[in-house]
Amino acid sequence: MLFFYPRDNTTGCTNESQQFSKLAPEYDKAGTKVYGVSKDSMVSHHKFIAKQSLAINLLSDEKSDVCEQFGVWAEKKMYGKSFMGIVRTTFLINGDGCVSRKWPKVKIEGHAAEVLEAVKSL
Repeated sequence: MLFFYPRDNTTGCTNESQQFSKLAPEYDKAGTKVYGVSKDSMVSHHKFIAKQSLAINLLSDEKSDVCEQFGVWAEKKMYGKSFMGIVRTTFLINGDGCVSRKWPKVKIEGHAAEVLEAVKSL
């Protein structure tokens, strides 16, 4: 399972990562690994994991290659300004390496639990 998020140590991304971390033992029990992906460096990820006591794996996509392949690197707007960034999106990948389900433009609250239910239904 991959969840793409904009940036380490921001309020929303911290909340989302903490929710997936809290449920990490249940994901493991269901045979699913959880990977968070952002453009932050591995140094940033290690600090983020330590600071927030995260129990999930984080991957770095500094050049946006993976983000572009998954279609989550897109134009965003904030306060009337446009910029390129990661659109918060989750992908459930089955044992054959195929995407089983996609959650675009994720709303954080309850999302980790919703994904876990989908994992259990595979």
